[in-house]
Amino acid sequence: SFSADEVIRKRLLIDGDGAGDDRRINLLVKSFIKWCNSGSQEEGYFQYQRMLSTLSQCEFSMGKTLLVYDMNLREMENYEKIYKDIESSIAAAHEKISECKKQILQAKRIRKNRQEYDALAKVIQHHPDRHETLKQLEALGKELQHLSHIKENVEDKLELRRKQFHVLLSTIHELQQTLENDEKLSEAEESQETQMETEAKQ
Repeated sequence: SFSADEVIRKRLLIDGDGAGDDRRINLLVKSFIKWCNSGSQEEGYFQYQRMLSTLSQCEFSMGKTLLVYDMNLREMENYEKIYKDIESSIAAAHEKISECKKQILQAKRIRKNRQEYDALAKVIQHHPDRHETLKQLEALGKELQHLSHIKENVEDKLELRRKQFHVLLSTIHELQQTLENDEKLSEAEESQETQMETEAKQ
């Protein structure tokens, strides 16, 4: 003897997506038997029309299932494309971060050079040739200003990359949350349809 769970499981396997396919097949078989055993032409014609109607319902259900299947395939392809785009964005972000680190190291070297230039400027101030010393100081001042500008640009770029990476991580988190919510919603709908079908069969 089968338990109640086994009976429900077998009916769900026969019923496909829970759209009542097993009921339609049973109705088609019963109509066919009645059509074979029909006594009058009118009753035979009625059973014939009933079989055609049931076949149309089965074809419609099958077409609906195929459409849902194709839609799911397109969704999977779309998600795979999104995942690849995210992976590419993450790889690009890592490359930008690596480049920013190189720029920071360069800025540190520039700062060290600037400190050395400052020390050299102090020595030059004691040089007997004031005119040449002033010219050198002016050149050093321009160089320091240029280096400071480069440092500011590097820091601005680094801050921008940090913000972009933060936005990327937030987008990934939102996508993962959306996928989890979709999966939970699908499970809840399947559970509700199974419960409704069980109650209808009782």
